[in-house]
Amino acid sequence: MRRIAWIGAALAVVSVSARANGDSDDLNRLNEATVAQLQAMMRSGRLTSVELTNFYINRILQIDQNGPGVNSVIELNPDALAVAQNADKMRGQGKVLGPLHGIPVLLKDNIDTGDQMQTTAGSFALAGRPALKDSTIAAKLRAGGAVILGKTNLSEWANFRSSFSTSGWSGRGGLTHNPYSLDRNACGSSSGSAASVSANFTAVGLGSETDGSIVCPANVNGVVGIKPTVGLTSRGGVVPISHTQDTVGPHGRTVADAAAVLGVIASRTPDPRDPATAGVPLGWQGTGRARPAIPNRLHPVPRPPGTARARALA
Repeated sequence: MRRIAWIGAALAVVSVSARANGDSDDLNRLNEATVAQLQAMMRSGRLTSVELTNFYINRILQIDQNGPGVNSVIELNPDALAVAQNADKMRGQGKVLGPLHGIPVLLKDNIDTGDQMQTTAGSFALAGRPALKDSTIAAKLRAGGAVILGKTNLSEWANFRSSFSTSGWSGRGGLTHNPYSLDRNACGSSSGSAASVSANFTAVGLGSETDGSIVCPANVNGVVGIKPTVGLTSRGGVVPISHTQDTVGPHGRTVADAAAVLGVIASRTPDPRDPATAGVPLGWQGTGRARPAIPNRLHPVPRPPGTARARALA
């Protein structure tokens, strides 16, 4: 399998760390576990965030980057185990920051993280220097106690590169495969996010959508995808395509998992990095503007001429 030069060093560092922690978990032990189940296990002491992070790292190294070669992960976070260790320490002190505390999350490679990882949108043109600061989304995940595990492959430039581009392919990451059938397309552009959740390389993932890039990969990889209303989640620090259509949303194994992620990343106050967050109800909090009332009745849908007669004759 073609190795990705830019992730090689990070994979090696994390692999050594995993072995140093004595992790020998069966590769399938936590497959299909939901966020709620993982939290229950950590709450009862049957699982730690470090163990969970090691579990996903080992699956990525053995099944994604080697073995069958799903190729959904473009880079691992060399700080992931340290972040997980801190999450465990906080839990031991009775501090749990939210529903994603200690839960590993993979981010599409167009979402900035102010750490050692690259944000390239899959292109070598942006490779070479990490982002200077977290995207608003990444900052919210950290504030919620999540473990940012790494970055996922995608259609290069989120499929905004040619009229004949291949979904799931990037120059930096190669082609993402569908975990259910490696010779099938994983759709895009958030290919790696959906495929990594489907293949149990992470608990949940984050993708972005301009036109179908969350929902299509969710469909073909058999996971749940939520495309939020534009402005509900901030695009601050996300490689853009369209300021009127871009939005960041979750992939999860269940609706509850995806909803838990959305609850953490949603902007409840306007984000100065993304004016669109001031234009949706949650973004109005703190501005003095009242939330719009929810309609208590639906307007009737006009029927095309002849529909009533056809129904009468049926």
